[in-house]
Amino acid sequence: MSSATTTTTSAASRRPALSDPGYQAFVILRTGFTVAPILFGLDKFANLLVDWPAYLAPWINDIVPGSAQAAMYAVGVIEIVAGLAVALAPRFGGWLVAGWLAGIIVNLLTIPDYYDIALRDFGLLLGAVALARLAQRYNDKRQSH
Repeated sequence: MSSATTTTTSAASRRPALSDPGYQAFVILRTGFTVAPILFGLDKFANLLVDWPAYLAPWINDIVPGSAQAAMYAVGVIEIVAGLAVALAPRFGGWLVAGWLAGIIVNLLTIPDYYDIALRDFGLLLGAVALARLAQRYNDKRQSH
């Protein structure tokens, strides 16, 4: 098979996928759950968006070694890794982000006045689960071509 035929065949097989709303949703979620965790993870080192240590429940701060800011550095690394996992292996990365968000929700539910953020993060958790499920269909299909 010539390279021209391979290129045409590859482009032709991608066209239907690009018009598939399910595949579009997969790409949107994969992009969002790659970029957001990486950016938020990086911001844990700069605190430009918010004072991140304020989001750490006191009981968690009491059990982790070091300061709340040191804990946020660890959180930042985990979030960056989670974003990279979504980029490289969305079927696994989606579940990783969902699990991480579940932990964040538990943390937030134990801080008064953070229930609205916990509810928002629950919505994000559902999006991460949807990404993992869509990745099972679309990412695996793409790799089999």
